[in-house]
Amino acid sequence: MLKKLFSRKSVAKVNVDDVEQVIIESLQNYRSEVFPQGILAVALSYQLDIKSKKILLSLVMPFPCESELYLLISTLNDSLNIRITLDIALQVAPIRKHGISNIRNIVAIASGKGGVGKSTTAVNLAYALMAEGAKVGILDADIYGPSIPTLLGLKKAKPTSADGKHLTPLNANGLHAMSIGFLVPEEDATVWRGPMASSAFSQLLNETAWPELDYLLVDMPPGTGDIQLTLAQKMPVAAAVVVTTPQDIALADAVKGIAMFAKVNVPVLGIIENMSYHRCEQCGHQSALFGQDGGKNIAEQYKTTLLGQLPLAINIRQDADQGKSCLLTNSAGELAQEYRKIARKMAAELYAHVDNKQLNSADIIIQQPV
Repeated sequence: MLKKLFSRKSVAKVNVDDVEQVIIESLQNYRSEVFPQGILAVALSYQLDIKSKKILLSLVMPFPCESELYLLISTLNDSLNIRITLDIALQVAPIRKHGISNIRNIVAIASGKGGVGKSTTAVNLAYALMAEGAKVGILDADIYGPSIPTLLGLKKAKPTSADGKHLTPLNANGLHAMSIGFLVPEEDATVWRGPMASSAFSQLLNETAWPELDYLLVDMPPGTGDIQLTLAQKMPVAAAVVVTTPQDIALADAVKGIAMFAKVNVPVLGIIENMSYHRCEQCGHQSALFGQDGGKNIAEQYKTTLLGQLPLAINIRQDADQGKSCLLTNSAGELAQEYRKIARKMAAELYAHVDNKQLNSADIIIQQPV
């Protein structure tokens, strides 16, 4: 069918039925890690509006995946010599019922140990979800060592309150954020016992006037001790993501993190392996400085997904220290695209964890030319 249409010069010269069939078949037959059963298997609705020389394809999707869909449509446009305009609406369903207003899903970003780049990954993942079309917030659960203010370039910022009862989250380029670091001076040590820290976190979560969010990412404190377990139990967490490096000692602690979430019945969506390799800027050679395929191996062992492998790159560190993100400074770059790929996979995995979900084909509406 594609070969049949490749020589056509415009929609006006192509049989309408052929155009419909090619587009529908493309959406049905397309396969990727995000769409293992095709796009129409997960699309909530689908509408094709064909006019004399234009085609409008409208999709309602249950998770953010804009860049992958736009790439597919761009390929179709080039291959068929036609013009398809894509309109994507996002309709993310809550996976777990809870009483926190405006938040559909809470996802914990955790690590078994410190120093693996968990907070930096959480921030870049939040911006990546936004780039894919989602409304996102981030909550800093590390009461003792909050780093979100620094990573967002908001070290001196203070939250306000519109009603005297709820804090207004700070806005960092569209990302809504709350952290104890916004309330406590950076130079002051937070010397609290576990119950006090847990109580402070609960207040931040429940007494913040969050706007409408598809996802709230929670940057968990490193480790698997009492406070981590308490936070995981107190939060209505839909799922978790574990960040590790390929190093054996980090992998051992990552396994403990997976076990901790299993104890509180929180599904682990997958593993993000950070600092997987270093690429030489001169020759492009990749060196596995901290080991190789450790994240992949534990993902297979514990029947979860390897969401992605991120490099050890100096610009990630530089952006983090300056309160920036590659998703904002170089959105078309390789790093930004890797974070977006991980974000799409994470969101798709979360969607796949809906209890008793039935994968039905989308309703198809085709409006003929007038």
